[in-house]
Amino acid sequence: MRLMRLLVAVSVGVLVSVSSLTHGAEGYKAPRGPDGKHPDLNGIWQALNSANYNLEMHTASHSMQLREGPLGPLPAVKTLYLGAVGAVPPGLGVVVGGSIPYKPEALAKKQENQANWIDRDPEVKCYLPGVPRATYMPQPFQIFQNVDSVFIAYQYAGATREIYMDDPGEAPIDSWMGWSHGKWEGDTLVVDVTGQLDSTWFDRAGNHHSAMMKVTERYTLLGPNHMQYEATIDDPETFTDTWTIRMPLYRRMEANAQLMEFRCVEFVEELLYGEWRREPLPR
Repeated sequence: MRLMRLLVAVSVGVLVSVSSLTHGAEGYKAPRGPDGKHPDLNGIWQALNSANYNLEMHTASHSMQLREGPLGPLPAVKTLYLGAVGAVPPGLGVVVGGSIPYKPEALAKKQENQANWIDRDPEVKCYLPGVPRATYMPQPFQIFQNVDSVFIAYQYAGATREIYMDDPGEAPIDSWMGWSHGKWEGDTLVVDVTGQLDSTWFDRAGNHHSAMMKVTERYTLLGPNHMQYEATIDDPETFTDTWTIRMPLYRRMEANAQLMEFRCVEFVEELLYGEWRREPLPR
């Protein structure tokens, strides 16, 4: 009985927290930005969740595969026993509705990707993460908002995005971070992202997309130090319907908060180019 009361209390607390995140913007008037009209999104932000491991709800598990050869900054080894370092933390998921609506053949590819993620995930080789993954990687990013422009810099691998507030037309070429066109809908910054390479993944669980994907992002301040982030995915080649992820982002509050240098490629040089060494590392 005591356990039941505790579970009910926890459930109520979770519902209140979710409700406050969903509806918190209704009574909050965000400070105006440089143009005096729209909310000020300037600052360093970061997601605090396990979405980079898996967008969908998942239990704790061990993701590290046993393999030969180098892995990132690690030397060539025959077997990896990394204990908790190779563990995946549990997560409630960030997909609205719970699951990603894959087509059958695309779901089969996702499952194959997941089984072979250490060889396939572009993050392992330090390729740029794409959108929306750049937002919820476990590293901060900074929004620079001016009178008529918005720019986002990510700590991970020095990735950047310019959000064109005037319609720039179609992307001249597909790229890792895509082509971003922004507009304001009330106090929400809405960004349409197209022209992304199909090589990026959504997470380490093998969730993938095609080059036809369009992402619609929504940034809404809910309070002085947190905002709600949504990204709606439209990709009829891969999914049976559009679907949305939603999560809070938090302002980094350290007195000297800043993006630091993360030269990701230096950590994977052996993985990418080690086979061409004149004298291979001992195994």
